Amino acid sequence: MSHLKSLLALAFALSCIPAMAADLVAPGATVEKLADGFQFTEGPACDAEGNVFFSDIPNERIHKWSVDGKLTTFRENSGKANGLFFDAKGNLVACEGGSRQLTSIAPDGTVTVLADSYQGKKLNSPNDLWVDPKGGVYFSDPRYGQDMQIEQDGFHVYYLPPGGKELVRVVGDLVKPNGALGTADGKLLYVADAGDGKTYVYKIQPDGSLTDRKLAAPVGADGMTLDEKGNLYLARNAVQVYSPAGEPVTQIEIPEAPANVCFGGKDRKTLFITARKGLYAIKMNVRGQ
Repeated sequence: MSHLKSLLALAFALSCIPAMAADLVAPGATVEKLADGFQFTEGPACDAEGNVFFSDIPNERIHKWSVDGKLTTFRENSGKANGLFFDAKGNLVACEGGSRQLTSIAPDGTVTVLADSYQGKKLNSPNDLWVDPKGGVYFSDPRYGQDMQIEQDGFHVYYLPPGGKELVRVVGDLVKPNGALGTADGKLLYVADAGDGKTYVYKIQPDGSLTDRKLAAPVGADGMTLDEKGNLYLARNAVQVYSPAGEPVTQIEIPEAPANVCFGGKDRKTLFITARKGLYAIKMNVRGQ
């Protein structure tokens, strides 16, 4: 009986060990460069079919990498769009850092401005975003570069409720929030404070407000994504992966410093990485959430 108890204890202990790289990355898979020649790639987002859209910020373009491996330009004069995310209706919501506004791009290319100010003052430079299951939008609003003539009193995170109502400031105590992403069930929001080197997770309340902040990872990040098991992928000097409990799992090395990540492809089991002048991908064992 004692031997059986020991085996059961060992099995339980092993089940509590975070997933290793071999559990996440497909057997024999390596990072592949899909395209290059860009100036600074960012904001990958997957549509309903598995195509991945991403920004080339300085060139003011949004590109599309199709599920059959073709690269096209989806939009020019993008307002130096950064973060991207598809809503349930197939509109591509974009953080236009250069134009300092949040926009929605319909499948036919029609652009609608969703927000450009808070309490009568121009936004800093919308950076990254997530559309919740209700259609509301969370986005970070830091500012990078030489132009620091901002009207807001700092760098914050905002929520645009469904229906395009007034913006609500939901996080106002971070140094420089950057990456932002929620869980598919709409219960949690992750925010990376790139200015303080930490990533937090918040509980989302019915009205869109955030409570119960906890440390999700002891590092900051640019962009981020989640897999179906709740592992958090942070774009830093490499793609660093943390378990739902905030424990380091592994990291995926990229030839260039990654800026953002997302799952895409027909089966959502390819991890796409935007990294400076290139677009990269690696086959995974897990799907995106």
